[in-house]
Amino acid sequence: MIFQNNLMQMKKRKVCVFICGRANYSSLKSLMFAIKKNKKLLLQTVIGSSAVLEKYGNLDKTLLQDGFKINSQFYNNVEGNNPLTMAKSTGLAIIEITNILEKLKPDIVLIVGDRFEIMSVAIASAYMNIPVAHTMGGEVSGSIDESIRHSITKLSHIHFPSNEDARSRIIKLGENNKYVFNFGCPRIDLIKNQMKKKFKVNTFFQKYIGVGSKIDLSKGYLIVLQHPVTTEFSDARKHFEITLKAINRIKIPTIMIWPNIDAGADNISKSIRTFREKNNPDWLHIFKNLPPEIFINLMIHAKCLVGNSSAGIRDSGIIGLPVVNIGTRQNNRLRGRNVIDVTYDSEKIFKAITRQLKVKRYKKNYLYGKGDAGLKIAKKLSNIKLFVQKSIAY
Repeated sequence: MIFQNNLMQMKKRKVCVFICGRANYSSLKSLMFAIKKNKKLLLQTVIGSSAVLEKYGNLDKTLLQDGFKINSQFYNNVEGNNPLTMAKSTGLAIIEITNILEKLKPDIVLIVGDRFEIMSVAIASAYMNIPVAHTMGGEVSGSIDESIRHSITKLSHIHFPSNEDARSRIIKLGENNKYVFNFGCPRIDLIKNQMKKKFKVNTFFQKYIGVGSKIDLSKGYLIVLQHPVTTEFSDARKHFEITLKAINRIKIPTIMIWPNIDAGADNISKSIRTFREKNNPDWLHIFKNLPPEIFINLMIHAKCLVGNSSAGIRDSGIIGLPVVNIGTRQNNRLRGRNVIDVTYDSEKIFKAITRQLKVKRYKKNYLYGKGDAGLKIAKKLSNIKLFVQKSIAY
């Protein structure tokens, strides 16, 4: 019996998923569940970068609670949150990931998006002749992310863009259209599922403590999530202080999420601490990290999302959530009418938030799919012909 079970597992395609941060996980979670359920696939899970750091929420417990086995993990982040440490962290990740791939020997490596750690995975996998499947490629945006995203596309073999605009761009980059599939964004799967459930916005404070005043969310609240822009790294603190100035004028209950690990993150973190110590705002509560479902439910019930996260561009559409998108980080990304774009100007941010607070909800849009991406991608991974030499596929 044991021999038969082992034989069945040997016949399954091993799909190795890399989780390098909270956004990675929310983007892949529904797909990971779909891979687990697919009888032709065997899921391998690797976590690293900010996903294994307490400072950024440490996702290992979350993955285990969700029922995923962690096959390996790696540490690669150099302290400093600046362009130099990002480059060094990328190099260290390549070394660590190479050892993990040699050990796990996956048939497919599955990666998402445009993170510098994901670039490391793509490089290591491509050099080791392991087919790479990439989700959320082909999109345009500000900062270094766009260059990294397109580079990962060229290192990948199978592509799962989340909209038609991105699919068209991947093909224009020279990828074979037979291996480019628009099934939508797996993150939308989670949102669609959570929209069917009941959620009491005040009760989650009992489990996820965070820092700051215990605010009453029942009458409406803002979510603020603003990351540093790598190409504007030296201005990160100034940019966020402009945002803080605007929301300090509004003073409604606000949930603020810690920035990601990109260059400039420490400067944003310092500005958050300084603002809180100086002003002691009774309307503000801060979290380093929240599980995907909790964050999604907070978005579903929020009055407005403020910042420059892709959640404001990608996730908000199916909810109809009013969004104020600040600065250049999401430049030219496909978005719905629910998003107001503003520059780094406190007065403009204040006016945009005030305007969005008057809107209960926008009409839903499905630019990034209808919530069935995970199952479709898993099915395609189970039966698609694999290759490593791209010229053979053309």
